[in-house]
Amino acid sequence: MVNEYEIKKEMCEIGRRVYNRGMVAANDGNFSVKLNDNEFLCTPTGVSKGFMTPEYICKVDANGNVLQANKGFKPSSEIKMHMRVYKERPDVNSVVHAHPLYATTFAIAGIPLTQPIMPEAVIALGCVPIAKYGTPSTEEIPDAVEEYLQSFDAVLLENHGALTYSDSLLNAYHKMESVEFYARLLWQTMQIGGPQELNDAQVQRLYEIRRQMGLQGKHPADLCPNEKAGRPSCHSCERTCSSATIAPTNGDADLVASITKKVMEQLGMK
Repeated sequence: MVNEYEIKKEMCEIGRRVYNRGMVAANDGNFSVKLNDNEFLCTPTGVSKGFMTPEYICKVDANGNVLQANKGFKPSSEIKMHMRVYKERPDVNSVVHAHPLYATTFAIAGIPLTQPIMPEAVIALGCVPIAKYGTPSTEEIPDAVEEYLQSFDAVLLENHGALTYSDSLLNAYHKMESVEFYARLLWQTMQIGGPQELNDAQVQRLYEIRRQMGLQGKHPADLCPNEKAGRPSCHSCERTCSSATIAPTNGDADLVASITKKVMEQLGMK
């Protein structure tokens, strides 16, 4: 049986990490954990996520209705966004929303994170699209995010922040870290002349490495680009679809081993 108290403690620890890394300010941000199909733990509204204790955490049902909350605490006003993710992605057990500085800068500028600049980012994220702006606490944000849920595990929210989700709270948080690190690297390289992007063959080989590793979640490596007609363009969406896989050559052995080790460490799977 799930130990709810231990999960609440973990949520408080993740809250401290998010706050201490500057991914939120004041009372910003929210995250949740799925207990079962109709019970979810979530952070409360109006409190700093860096100073929570287990009694702060609320419990809601699949419609966002309060099942349990201590006096003075109410579920996050963004719970509708979380519930939409859980509804559309049965494989997801946790959702994290934050305002990481560099990723949110790109979201405010209306620039998706699409450039293939680093092997780990290509393998872990593929790319990060932007969901259209929606008014917080309304159905507008869930509706905007839904478009990307079947293709990506991370989404920028226009003029708002970032959203990540995964099979555990720790992995959802790690994806948020990865999004911010990717955004910061991209921003910094833009200040010194622009990034040197990986070429098509390099990207496709990294995608094949991801498939061989059997990583869970949604990722452009698992999609045929031709099936994505009408979606916003990103570096994975303009490739020619091929039924053939690209197997690493003998000269790629060290690359495969190195990237695999780094990604496994990043995802807490070492």
